[in-house]
Amino acid sequence: MKLLHVVGTRPNFVKAMPVIRALTAQASDCEQIVIHTGQHYDPNMSQTFFDDFDLPCTIENLNVGSGSHAAQTGNIMRRFEPALLKYAPRAVVVYGDVNSTLAAAIVAAKCGTPVIHVEAGLRSGDRTMPEEINRILTDQIAEQLFAPSRDAVANLAAEGISGDNVHFVGNVMIDTLVNFLPRCNSDEVLRKLDIEADRYVMATIHRPSNVDSEEKLTNIVHALAEISRELVVIFPVHPRTVPKLAPLERVINASGIRLVDPLGYTDFISLQRAARLVITDSGGVQEETTYMCIPCLTVRPNTERPVTVSHGTNRLVAPTRDSILSEYKLALETSTARCNIELWDGRAARRIADIVAAEYGNAR
Repeated sequence: MKLLHVVGTRPNFVKAMPVIRALTAQASDCEQIVIHTGQHYDPNMSQTFFDDFDLPCTIENLNVGSGSHAAQTGNIMRRFEPALLKYAPRAVVVYGDVNSTLAAAIVAAKCGTPVIHVEAGLRSGDRTMPEEINRILTDQIAEQLFAPSRDAVANLAAEGISGDNVHFVGNVMIDTLVNFLPRCNSDEVLRKLDIEADRYVMATIHRPSNVDSEEKLTNIVHALAEISRELVVIFPVHPRTVPKLAPLERVINASGIRLVDPLGYTDFISLQRAARLVITDSGGVQEETTYMCIPCLTVRPNTERPVTVSHGTNRLVAPTRDSILSEYKLALETSTARCNIELWDGRAARRIADIVAAEYGNAR
């Protein structure tokens, strides 16, 4: 059994790592190759994750880089096809909802190679989000679909996708988190940044819908500046966000906002777990904070992970100064319950490996 895992962004690396390791342990005949499309090409956004995870398999980088959604998707398809033909895998495993996910799924399907989609069925209901289009189309193409939550299974059924190829397995992001939490040294990270646990807010804002809008980004930064009067705001900045913040430099410099470079996985989780609150527009951070019971404000009108909202740790908030400040005060006053979301138990990848080994190879 030969499998090709396609990753392109840092959340993909986090999702792929436990699946690759579980398959290595489960399937004696499993040869695994990772194709990194290069969608995230900054070393802090990609290579540091490979260093952290030490994946036990061949890794090939397509070095696609940035571009418009159409250009990037097309370039990934063009460069992925020769890799697919070169390795001739039994199946292609794709993760999440980024352009790399859809591009690889299309190429594999057209070449007659089965597609396995890890994190299938998530929906925000907002088709203005490129990721929503990627999710919907990838699920229509996939032969095996692994859903992280019950609502994801229901979403697939509503779109006519059901049966033995849909599997509710739990959340592989949580597998990686459970694996790495014992190695995360919050004290060490806090010493480096000269901050105290529970005395800061962590912010991660990178989505084009927020950072490409001058009005929204200005509102978000002004809200963070106001919050920083009470608690330090630590803001690991995505490379594409850096130039967008330039017009707001005076506001940032006059506040308690501290911009830092993107962090490796263990440092990022270490910083999250000791934060008083997290403000984000990331999907994965919503899940990580939920598991660690850290209050989270998601600066988006919707989420494809509604279980984090119904659980009570995550709140959706409009990208306005007043909305963020109002929800910030409420979140600080609200206690968070222990995470008990079904199958968020650190064993999702093992369930995936069992099914994939039975379907495409000989189980050990």
